[in-house]
Amino acid sequence: MEAAVELKAKAWLTRSAAREALVIWALGFGGILVAWLAYQPAAKLVATVGFLYLPVLAMSVRGEDYRDFGLSTRTLAADVKQFLLVSAVVFPLFVAAYVAFVMTLPALPGEWVKVLTPYLGTPRFHLRLPDRFGEWVIDQLFVVALPEEFFYRGFLQTRLRDAWPQGRLFFGARLGPAFWLTAALFALGHLAIFEVWRLAVFFPALLFGWMRERSGSVVGAALFHASANLLVLVLDASFFGR
Repeated sequence: MEAAVELKAKAWLTRSAAREALVIWALGFGGILVAWLAYQPAAKLVATVGFLYLPVLAMSVRGEDYRDFGLSTRTLAADVKQFLLVSAVVFPLFVAAYVAFVMTLPALPGEWVKVLTPYLGTPRFHLRLPDRFGEWVIDQLFVVALPEEFFYRGFLQTRLRDAWPQGRLFFGARLGPAFWLTAALFALGHLAIFEVWRLAVFFPALLFGWMRERSGSVVGAALFHASANLLVLVLDASFFGR
């Protein structure tokens, strides 16, 4: 009898945690979609505010705060070390892959390029920084990466892990259904502005999620996320003048 009650309680808690995460995600996605359709310049602000404050709806009920979901400076030194190590490994590989990809674009059908990439024109390399690069640094860290990492890897991945704690260890991080579903929701969330190529963010989301599980913090993932976005901006400006 006690075992049956325990199983029912566990099933209820699993459904509750998963339902909470999916409802909060749907509210965030819906807000961005409505803002994009109504007034596109407002979509980014709606996303930032929603990502930072929508989880509060659920957190306040349990007396939790941002630190319970990985947003804290308590492990800052370790987070910075993780960010630097991952960057040293990943960024050279990413640059090589980026260069190889953009150099194949002229050989692809123009319709494919328009739908599957944000790139227009023939790539010609000339190293340059985007205009107002200092503003982009602030934007990518505090407006884009930190809110997104708190919302997705901090809140959603944590609550989904409460529902499905199982998973296999991979380089010190336990990766289970919560890890994969969070990455999928991250990619789907980027479709709120109707650009198919944004689904590709599923792949860096796997790395962000691994960093979160490995460290217990979202700070290292946020630093890497912002740096990766800035690297893409520099590459885009250098190859396409964008």
